[in-house]
Amino acid sequence: MHVVHPPKASESAGDDEETPEVLLTYQAWKGSNIFFLGGRFIFGPDVRSVFLSISLIVVPVAVFCAFVARKLIDDFPNHLGILIMVVIIVYTFYVLVLLIMTSGRDPGIIPRNAHPPQPDATDQGIEVGSGQTPQLRLPRVKEVMVNGMTVKVKYCDTCMLYRPPRCSHCSICDNCVERFDHHCPWVGQCIGRRNYRFFFMFVSSATLLCVYVFAFCWVYVIRIMHSENTSIWRALIRTPASIVLIIYTFLSVWFVGGLTSTYENFRYRYDRSENPYNKGIFGNFKEVFWTSIPPSKNNFRALVQRDPNPPTRATGGNYVNSTPEKVPSDIEIGNGKPIWKNEATAGDTGGTNGGDSHLHPRLSSWGRRSGSWDLQNEMASLGSGIGYSDQVGDGSSGSLGGGREVAVK
Repeated sequence: MHVVHPPKASESAGDDEETPEVLLTYQAWKGSNIFFLGGRFIFGPDVRSVFLSISLIVVPVAVFCAFVARKLIDDFPNHLGILIMVVIIVYTFYVLVLLIMTSGRDPGIIPRNAHPPQPDATDQGIEVGSGQTPQLRLPRVKEVMVNGMTVKVKYCDTCMLYRPPRCSHCSICDNCVERFDHHCPWVGQCIGRRNYRFFFMFVSSATLLCVYVFAFCWVYVIRIMHSENTSIWRALIRTPASIVLIIYTFLSVWFVGGLTSTYENFRYRYDRSENPYNKGIFGNFKEVFWTSIPPSKNNFRALVQRDPNPPTRATGGNYVNSTPEKVPSDIEIGNGKPIWKNEATAGDTGGTNGGDSHLHPRLSSWGRRSGSWDLQNEMASLGSGIGYSDQVGDGSSGSLGGGREVAVK
């Protein structure tokens, strides 16, 4: 990413050439995201669903406090009834904070390349056009080693890079996301490497909130039964708010399990083979909750130059526009079910958004810049924690895309 400083007044006055337009990164963003507070919060295009989720949390809690918790204040000794209302108010605020931390942060977006990667000597495919100079063709899929197992990584036409292992392109946000889990419509954001922890905590906390309301609604119904010596059905009729809340919280707990379904569970089947990313129960738990969250690879408030002539996006792994071949283009694991190109996600083949100009230096097909500059450290950070090896299937080595922010003085 080419980060530039604002031009000085003296330099601008003496320069007869047209000065490129300077914007903040989020203003020139090519994805479908929506930004708030000057790029400090990033949401998906379905950000309105966040307000729906907030109302689905706050409204039932307000009903509970007004019609159930308020009635229980005097039913417990030593002012313990007040504690019921205080706990749910504080806990609801905690759940809302987790919701914002899940939906309002960078989930692990890998910055786009400004240009298609340059073919390496290992890229042997040549496409010959009529009356044209032969063009080197980039392979759709390359192989890397993860914990001793061969994993195939795919070239992303939209972001113009080879995706690191466990990275996928979200067709809704139009970004490649590290450790992409799924796009959650309830939080209006992709769930990836940098917000999966908060998403898990949000889902778990929201479930406990529902259980809390569900339990004390029944406590209130039982106290009505005992105080009036009546049946459970008559007690329920006396408190219609409890009936509504009991049904609502039960359904919420039932359906909230659907939020934990992951992209890999549905799309990739490891069958009899070992999952190369599995570290065991305790290792996986430690990775989610006790490893440090890596910093964002995007500085949304950095200054960038808008390119008036953005480069043409490479389609089907080519430098020239051509009819894409029908090749296996979305195989993550060697024995996984191949997804043909016409079945791939719309974000890989559709849309007119190319790479964001001046956001990244031109890289080779293995992540190197023209010349000898190598991004080994960059890909080491991308593959950290999963035993990633940069040894490729054909015996060459190198990193697999991603850019580096370069300041232009």
